[in-house]
Amino acid sequence: GALLYNHLQQKVRNAEALAQKYKQQQEALSAQLQVVYEHRSRLERSLQKERGEHKKTKEDFLVYKLEAQEALNKEKQDSMNRYGALSSQHKILKNQHDDVKKQLLDLQLQHNSLKLEHRKSLESHSQKLAQLQQERDSEVTNLQDTVFKLREESKLLRKAHQEVHSQLLSAQAQMEEFRQLKEALQKMPGLR
Repeated sequence: GALLYNHLQQKVRNAEALAQKYKQQQEALSAQLQVVYEHRSRLERSLQKERGEHKKTKEDFLVYKLEAQEALNKEKQDSMNRYGALSSQHKILKNQHDDVKKQLLDLQLQHNSLKLEHRKSLESHSQKLAQLQQERDSEVTNLQDTVFKLREESKLLRKAHQEVHSQLLSAQAQMEEFRQLKEALQKMPGLR
């Protein structure tokens, strides 16, 4: 769980860094677009100035107008092409930014879910550990009672064994006395 948590945190940081990078690229593209607009504006003002200066002759004005119009159209077309490319790139970057934002939200939700699951698992393990400790303590108490009872039984058995041993020794002594008495009786001539 901890490894997964760290892994998810790393992915979140990477996603945030990627989002920041896309934001910087978007700002750079916006600045470039502003430069294009300013350039276009300067070209239009330059064209108006050239028209004012060349109003002296209709022919020069028409030639200049034709050349300037062609240049302007070409520049305008180039600008529009660049604007279209930048606009498409901006849309792509915006979509990527939205995707990264969605992934970040998904990762945050997943992180919260894993955090809750980790907390539940920790509580469950704590409960199981407490239950096992309680069962172990109960089992230890039962084993201690059993050992006490076995020791008491062992004492009783030792005592009984000693009594049986004493009775056996007494019986052996009596048998010896009977044997000696029998031998003594057999040796007496009157009883033979």
